[in-house]
Amino acid sequence: MRIISGSHKGRIIRPPAGLKVRPTTDLARESLFNILGNFADYDGLKVLDLFAGTGSVSYEFASRGAAQVDAVESNPKHAGFIADTVSKLEMERLQVYREDVRRFLGRTSFVYDLVFADPPYNLEWLDDIPDMVIDRGCLKPGGLLILEHPGNYSFNNHKYFSDHRRYGSVNFSFFQIPLGRGNVTTGAS
Repeated sequence: MRIISGSHKGRIIRPPAGLKVRPTTDLARESLFNILGNFADYDGLKVLDLFAGTGSVSYEFASRGAAQVDAVESNPKHAGFIADTVSKLEMERLQVYREDVRRFLGRTSFVYDLVFADPPYNLEWLDDIPDMVIDRGCLKPGGLLILEHPGNYSFNNHKYFSDHRRYGSVNFSFFQIPLGRGNVTTGAS
């Protein structure tokens, strides 16, 4: 996998053999970040990456200048790989938490501008993730939650659903909490 843009543009990251992950494809990641470029300026952005896996999305946010990126990954090998990569790339604004996502959401008091979640596709409680993130108050009003999921899920009827995008087998659903009298838009059509 490669970092698409920013201060580490073009850097190739090679996860070790044996990691049980399904990284977001370069095409899907590039498309997602093109959409996000219309949402916010990366400088000052506070990002939470749930189910961080190899860390590819976290590295991309950090490379593009996000003020803070918190990557949550429960698997010790995966979290260790992300931490090693962060150290090698000297990404001081990227923090790795080796912790269960539900436990992290239950204890954090921090509020993020953007939350990205890429859970295992067979996760039994995948459809609960939008409510978990929003109800726990870790997404600020006007903030954006992006959930990567398999195509057999539809969140179109969720109270805060705002958009859906598909790139091959990769699906992203977008959720926003109203800000004042209206919603911030993803810039997507």
